[in-house]
Amino acid sequence: GFRMLSSMLSRKATGVNYCQRAGSVLSRVLRLLPECLCTLGTMRRREFLLASGAASVTLAAETAAPPATVLFGDRAVTVKVKPGNPRNGSADLWVRSADLPGINDFHVKPQGACKGDLCIPIPKAMKSGEWFNLSGFGRKLHQPVVAEGNVWSFGEIPVLRGDFYESRIAPDFSVPNRKGKTVHLSDFRGKKVLILTWASW
Repeated sequence: GFRMLSSMLSRKATGVNYCQRAGSVLSRVLRLLPECLCTLGTMRRREFLLASGAASVTLAAETAAPPATVLFGDRAVTVKVKPGNPRNGSADLWVRSADLPGINDFHVKPQGACKGDLCIPIPKAMKSGEWFNLSGFGRKLHQPVVAEGNVWSFGEIPVLRGDFYESRIAPDFSVPNRKGKTVHLSDFRGKKVLILTWASW
């Protein structure tokens, strides 16, 4: 219709028949125009949705990390890991903080990782949004950690052993003094020590 109308308008012709014919063609074009635009819009919309859906699936496949199995005590828990988390135990294992109680009964709170009355202060680097560095936490507690593929095995947590409570001997830790020298609590064994702590939260 467009081609026919363009051809007729390009001719230098006059007369009633010519004008009637041109008007008829123009009427058909105007009648079909909304349908053509609708069809074109639908095709483009369909192509856009298909393309965006494929892109989403591809992106999800690239960023999704396989779940990990965490062994602790008599538990074997399958958890989601942080996207981009390296495999084969080559780096730290990041899990959701909400999954931590199911692994070792610890809960992430403002004062640290807590189990009952025991709270272990954790640095900011050990948390990232909803994710928690489980293997880093294990190292902080001197907990043995072995990883193979997507299976992580965590040994006994020393601070939870009965001998710590029965002997009432505080677990060893180290802090820098005012001169920057690292001081260990074990350096003062046999002496009376007053420990003052504070927090900024």
